[in-house]
Amino acid sequence: MKCAVCSREARGFGYFNSALRRSDPRRYSDRWVFCSMRCMNAFSKVMERLTSVQEDAVIDPSDLELAAMRAALAPLGDYVSTIGMDRPLADYRKEEVLRLVEVVVDAYQAHMLDEHERMAAKERAFFEQRLAAQPKPQPASGSNTRIPF
Repeated sequence: MKCAVCSREARGFGYFNSALRRSDPRRYSDRWVFCSMRCMNAFSKVMERLTSVQEDAVIDPSDLELAAMRAALAPLGDYVSTIGMDRPLADYRKEEVLRLVEVVVDAYQAHMLDEHERMAAKERAFFEQRLAAQPKPQPASGSNTRIPF
């Protein structure tokens, strides 16, 4: 067997995924064997990072995403007011819940699209201004202005 890190011959060091139950066949793997403690520790650190990423799968939203969430509140409120503010969400019919999701997602996406278009227009104007401010090279009189390739 070869070391999972450096591909040398494995020498009795191994790793198991402690996040999985003992009965889970994925807990132990023949691929997770190592030639030394150094390789095993390096692999362990990578696996710890991977399992912590899986546990903390939700990332913090950006400022743009938070603004889009806030922008979805008004259409959401309008829709809920048409259904009836006194009804709990558990009493909504399937069609009403699907419509609620559609209203929120549409408002979120519309805000994101508007912001991205606004930022692209701002960047385009900036680069066009920079391009216009650059001096244009003047060809010397009588020189060949053809591209050499």
